[in-house]
Amino acid sequence: MPPRKREPLKLTFPHGEHEDCRALTEITIENLPADDALGRVLKFRRGAFVWQPDDRADKLYFLKTGRIGIAGIDRDGSEVILAIIVGGEPFGELCFCGGPTERRNSIARATAESVALEITLEDFVEYMRQTEEILGKFLFTICIRLAHAERRIGILAMRRVEERLGHALLHLAQTRGVPINSDRTDELKLAVTHEELAGMTALSRQRVTIMMNRFRKLGLVQYSRQQPLIININLLAKHIQQ
Repeated sequence: MPPRKREPLKLTFPHGEHEDCRALTEITIENLPADDALGRVLKFRRGAFVWQPDDRADKLYFLKTGRIGIAGIDRDGSEVILAIIVGGEPFGELCFCGGPTERRNSIARATAESVALEITLEDFVEYMRQTEEILGKFLFTICIRLAHAERRIGILAMRRVEERLGHALLHLAQTRGVPINSDRTDELKLAVTHEELAGMTALSRQRVTIMMNRFRKLGLVQYSRQQPLIININLLAKHIQQ
């Protein structure tokens, strides 16, 4: 009997391939059981550690509310921010890379009062086995995180301070920014501090502040004590490309 002919595999992206559709393709806290039965709820004060280097990498987290910064430590002991996690997002997914005996080589710290759902690696794997949708969303999330990490590496390789900071702002605005209104999609509101920008770009806080003041004078960004950071992505992109 001849072997059964298999249909060619068709890869489809359920919501397109545009950045605007990330919210529909990535896994979030909304995709988990509403009763938190999958894990346990933890509260973190601002400045509290979720994990530190050498802690066991056997748990995954979903942030309910607040803000978490994930950072690596360089040879001088300085922190380099690897990611900023906001409400709804997962973090700690690198526990899948080494299994429950692996150790963390980064730190995760609450930069605001935060509430997170902690799930063991084993429980989350079992949950993903129940539905292809959850498995697919988690796969999309990992791919998007990998793409962002590669872009961050490219940004850190830039030698000119203005170019490095400009590209970092563009990347953050495109992935985290919110339009200030429906008529001005080129102006995006972004929640990030100068200290966080310094950690993301491996620059000093002073150099970031000096360059941000320059960007503000050129009309590329807007910010004040009473106003959040607003980035004109078209003007900033044009400026750093020149």
